[in-house]
Amino acid sequence: MTETTVSRPRAQWLLYGLAALLAIFVYFFGLDGQHIPKNGDEYPYEHIARLTAASGHFLPLQSELFEMRNTKPPLLFWQGIVSTNWGADWTLWHLRYPSVIYTLLTALLVFLLGWRLSREPAKGMIGALAFLAFFSTYRFGRPFLTNPPEVFWLFLPFFILLYWRSTAFASRFVPLLLGVVIGIGLLYKSFALLLPVGLGLAWWYLRQRNYRIIPFLREDVWRLALVALISLAIFSLWFVLDPQPQAIWQEFVVKENAGKFDPQSASYFSKLIWGASSIWVLALGYPLNAGLLAFPVFGLMISAVRQRNQLSDVEKMLWIWLLVMLFVFSLPSQRSSRYLLAAMPALAVLCALGWARIGRGWFAITLGVVAVVVAGLGYLSFRLQGAMPDVDLYPVLYWLLLAATLIFALTALLRPALTRPGVSVAVLLVFLSLAAFLRPFDGVLGNYSSETQRRMAGAEVWVPYDFNAKYELYRFLLPGASIQGYREERVQNLAALASRYPVFAVRVPLGTNACKGCRILGERLDLRGRHTEAELAEILRGKVFENLFLKEMLIESPAISGADRP
Repeated sequence: MTETTVSRPRAQWLLYGLAALLAIFVYFFGLDGQHIPKNGDEYPYEHIARLTAASGHFLPLQSELFEMRNTKPPLLFWQGIVSTNWGADWTLWHLRYPSVIYTLLTALLVFLLGWRLSREPAKGMIGALAFLAFFSTYRFGRPFLTNPPEVFWLFLPFFILLYWRSTAFASRFVPLLLGVVIGIGLLYKSFALLLPVGLGLAWWYLRQRNYRIIPFLREDVWRLALVALISLAIFSLWFVLDPQPQAIWQEFVVKENAGKFDPQSASYFSKLIWGASSIWVLALGYPLNAGLLAFPVFGLMISAVRQRNQLSDVEKMLWIWLLVMLFVFSLPSQRSSRYLLAAMPALAVLCALGWARIGRGWFAITLGVVAVVVAGLGYLSFRLQGAMPDVDLYPVLYWLLLAATLIFALTALLRPALTRPGVSVAVLLVFLSLAAFLRPFDGVLGNYSSETQRRMAGAEVWVPYDFNAKYELYRFLLPGASIQGYREERVQNLAALASRYPVFAVRVPLGTNACKGCRILGERLDLRGRHTEAELAEILRGKVFENLFLKEMLIESPAISGADRP
């Protein structure tokens, strides 16, 4: 063996180690930001956790939102209570860091399983990096949401069965362990998840018996029944410990879960085959969740169909789990690719096992899109800096990051040996570039000054919101203020707001002046979210800047006396 062949594994491990460190840094960078990719459900979850912590008790859950108290089982809210020290450390960082830990632990499971099944640690790293490069992982795996723990606890049973394969399937102890693991996952999300998990496990056990029904009924059905019994018993602790179990039944079981089958205005079958909640949209859920890695995932799926007879047994089992999730979540009227998140670690393991079989062209497309995205970020940054010439928005390091990401993507595109191993790293660099682009909106320019925060402590401030409990974000922007929400309109009438509220925040286009006679107490830079169809059409026509950036003014109105205040 030559010195060159010995050094190659060392160099490879060095590069993968650096990639892993990059991924960890990316997932913690900007974690305290208001504008990280996320889902709006974080706001009501923050609301429930904050009020429950203030009550001094873990149960019952507390909320001021109508019929949104028992919207999820209590484990997420208990997690938030503990991580914030009963609300004493009420910051986004303290709420969110457990989510990142869960996500990184899931990536570790992907790495270990990919290594175990392929006997190649490099493939384990490919799977872990792919999982962290999925946009769904980055979007849902960092905020204060149920998804990070849900994905970890519901992937763990399948990890256990595949990692210890024959021993685990034959064990009498493993069903006890699986029941506990799944029960914790249910207590984070919903008892309804037992259906896809149970069906997936049953299919795996039946396959392990080579589809022989009698041995399956004699040897395995009791195991599955035990798993279901233990997991439901753990979930039922919520009903036992909560002093108001009837509210849980009405708000969570009937409204939150059974309500998913309500087609509302349309018929069940019309919604099944047409529209944003159709089965066809759900069928695209896996590549959509992969984000920029959608193209390699498409290539993986095509390869799996074409070479289905050559797939290994473990690959077929992983595809079974993906198909089960797709089937089960096609049944409710509300269908979303978010419901498939628990199967994304399995898809990452499949990527690890089949990465080399995917045509290089699929990776090349991703790298080309990476270059376009980075160029777009550079353009937006340049335009924003031009609109605010007196403020240094982006340091030199930011522009170096964009340049390095673009150079790396183009190098990986042009050098075939780097294309496959480099694509996930390129996507992670895009995530980092996006987070760096958003920092001005979350740093000094995106927050009210300490002087403004001090003056507003204890004062009543009316703030805009366009999503349930979105006013919760102002408890981080104006800590100590008495926050009251008003429904935000697309075009704000400053005079009308000034006639109603003594102190209010309003989001307006850059360059807008305050209402006549009003006093500006503070300003901050902001981004518009939840665009209308008209605004999206304008963005597609090139009016990105005009529909993306806003400034928010904190205004004191002279029109209302203290006695007339709402």
